[in-house]
Amino acid sequence: MAISLDKLTGFSHKAVQVREDRMEVLAGNLANANTPGYKARDINFQDAMRSAQSGRSQNLTRTHENHIKGHMQGSGELEFRISNQPDTGDGNSVDVQVERNAFLDNGLRYQASVEFLSGKIKGMKKAISGGQS
Repeated sequence: MAISLDKLTGFSHKAVQVREDRMEVLAGNLANANTPGYKARDINFQDAMRSAQSGRSQNLTRTHENHIKGHMQGSGELEFRISNQPDTGDGNSVDVQVERNAFLDNGLRYQASVEFLSGKIKGMKKAISGGQS
């Protein structure tokens, strides 16, 4: 009987990828907190996981011809975050506290996803070795 690693770890691996992609987006928001005209973006985790389960992946949209083509594995589409703060006049929609909290929350969830995936792999190693460590 063949063991499919993709079936065992596929969903967890995709969750880690989406969390990693979201971490990059949130870090970009924080890095551009003082950039005039920058609009905060985010990835909807539930939509991204639905997309990953169906085997689809999204391409990043290039807003300028000099931008490098990008591809985010298993992630949902980037969405602009709706700002909760009044416009400061420079067109920037980044709320640093909201972004920082989202970054920390995503980091904790990323760590939990990695631990869960690690546990699955340890369990498989134990099953392969017949329960001997």
